[in-house]
Amino acid sequence: MTTYVLVPGGHMGGWLWRDVVDRLRERGAEACAATLTGTGDRRHLAGPETDLETHIEDLVQLIDHVDAPEVVLVAHCHGSFPALGAADRRPERVSRIVYVSAPLPMDGYSVHSLIREFEPDPAVRERWWQRAEQAEDGWRIPPLSLDGVRASNSVAGIPADTLARLVRLASPQPLGPLTQPLRLSGAAAELPSTGVFCTGTGMNIAAVESLVRSGDPRFRALAEPHVAFFELDSGHWPMLSAPDELTEVLLRAAAGEGRRVTA
Repeated sequence: MTTYVLVPGGHMGGWLWRDVVDRLRERGAEACAATLTGTGDRRHLAGPETDLETHIEDLVQLIDHVDAPEVVLVAHCHGSFPALGAADRRPERVSRIVYVSAPLPMDGYSVHSLIREFEPDPAVRERWWQRAEQAEDGWRIPPLSLDGVRASNSVAGIPADTLARLVRLASPQPLGPLTQPLRLSGAAAELPSTGVFCTGTGMNIAAVESLVRSGDPRFRALAEPHVAFFELDSGHWPMLSAPDELTEVLLRAAAGEGRRVTA
């Protein structure tokens, strides 16, 4: 039986994965969704000291307490940073990492520094800086409004009542997990990984091929044989807009399927 640990991105709790958890269990897998410190129903535990290391430890503890020899770590959005950090601490317990509409974390980069260096759209970069500057008490970013969610992410295919629930349950986001650089030992470098691109956001496998062809050594790992990719016809929130299709992709990813990119 494959066991999945599902990691949400900013402002979200484990509730985000509810539909996918149900579908994975219906297909014979086991699944549990993480809620990181300071988000979801753990929002009251946040403080100025909450940082990336806090969220990595959240996932390490969850992995340690899962009654399975190995797990498939599935990360959405910038939940990819604590997910890779946890895999680096427990590589023997992780069979694969799946990144769903998520940036590729790199050693020495924070979410913000990765956006600063690699985000081509200046409007997107400016939006990230403005929200950080507006953090309440200097460390807590307010959740997005409905208009903000629509403006900053592709919400195509999400039913109106589901979108309303997303906005209602969104929590403030601690700033520390976005600004603290990820530090890796390299222990997870050879773990199988899968990228799931949601084409409604403008990302696709062709973009990966372009990065690999650029010759930048930081992207060489994307062409390793243990790395695979899927494209999903969805916006940024496939667990809400296309839970059946995402579930199928996660099952196929765990089985080692997906398209490879060659250097």
